Amino acid sequence: MSTFKYGLITAAIWASLSAINCNAKPSDSLRLAINEDMPTLMALYRDLHQYPELSGQEVNTASKLAKQARELGFSVTEHVGGTGVVAVLKNGDGPVVLIRADMDGLPVEEKTGLAFASKQVATTDEGIQSAVMHACGHDTHMSAWMGAARQLSNSQQQWSGTLVMILQPAEERGKGAKNMLDDGLFSRFPKPDYALALHDSAGLPAGVIGYTPGYALANVDSVDIHIKGVGGHGAYPHTTKDPIVLGSRIVISLQTLVSREQNPQDPAVVTVGSFQAGTKHNIIADHATLLLTVRSYSDATRQKLLDGIARIAKGEAMAAGLPEELMPEVEIKDEYTPSTFNSPEFTLQIAEVFTRRFGSERVQQTPPVMGGEDFGRYYRADKSIQSLIFWVGGVPQAKWDDAQHNGTVLPSLHSALWAPQADKVIETGTEALTAAVLHILHK
Repeated sequence: MSTFKYGLITAAIWASLSAINCNAKPSDSLRLAINEDMPTLMALYRDLHQYPELSGQEVNTASKLAKQARELGFSVTEHVGGTGVVAVLKNGDGPVVLIRADMDGLPVEEKTGLAFASKQVATTDEGIQSAVMHACGHDTHMSAWMGAARQLSNSQQQWSGTLVMILQPAEERGKGAKNMLDDGLFSRFPKPDYALALHDSAGLPAGVIGYTPGYALANVDSVDIHIKGVGGHGAYPHTTKDPIVLGSRIVISLQTLVSREQNPQDPAVVTVGSFQAGTKHNIIADHATLLLTVRSYSDATRQKLLDGIARIAKGEAMAAGLPEELMPEVEIKDEYTPSTFNSPEFTLQIAEVFTRRFGSERVQQTPPVMGGEDFGRYYRADKSIQSLIFWVGGVPQAKWDDAQHNGTVLPSLHSALWAPQADKVIETGTEALTAAVLHILHK
């Protein structure tokens, strides 16, 4: 059933259908309550999907969700770290649990064909006008966040402690968590003992939960190498110092950082995503620029890679005969995203909670990935916090089966074609977050 038809289904019919699909037991009051709430959550999802906002520009998104949180009885503070929202619900003595959802969309033109596809256009921080899409599924994250908020607000007799639910801006730019922390997230509001988040997955069937103890996502650095040269006529290369040739040698040498200097058991990535140089066939340019993404897990490996990039750039320039004043400049951008570390014992404990609720066929341990996610900043800000971000599969089962049997290529996160089975992500995410909090804060 397509997601845009959910608004036509009554809560009673939806609850009945979902209970059958999820094998819900009549005594499972949480699952039945979520089933009854799904039409409301799907309406919210369609609205969020249709009207996405870019990183740092999530004004309307934050406002509408803050309003709903207030109506649930949360004490809500807006404009934390920019457009961030902090909603606090104190319910007696006990630990403090933080639940985070990210709000930002991406500068991508949507091609999913959904009836409620985004037609939004906005201007990026770089001044580029672009279409905007929730191509990373943050709309499902926010909908599950709201679903958990509704369930936990309505079941306060079952738990004791403090719930801090945050809506974070600018995850895609690696800035949102840092901005909220810099704006006093852990000093102005109750500091969490536990931190939870979810992310939809383009690598798991819809409704399947994935978890990774320890390192789950990577450090992400953006590095620019500005290569200097001596320009001139393409017919007289001996009178020049060609930055394109030098840049090409740097690109090749960078490959040895991972293949020959890095322990194969310690994953790392150094990718040159852009090589910019020159204007015409017969002109040797006087400069070139390489744009790199660098991925690692540990801080020691990160520093080793960054030092190696600077060493190789300078070494190749020296080999090319460039004087000191023409040495390349290596710029490490300020959009650094730290690796995300899931507290191992806590992760396994919550995974057991999930397994009891969903069954072992819907809960599986997954390998770490080299993608980035700034949720890791909350744990790094205070390593006494027990932290977990988990995956919720979004690939419709039929498409998943087709890909496994026939090799069909599935769209990835950030693809213009990414359309997760939103009802499964939201329903599963809501239940997982709620069950985790009820386990932590049980009376």
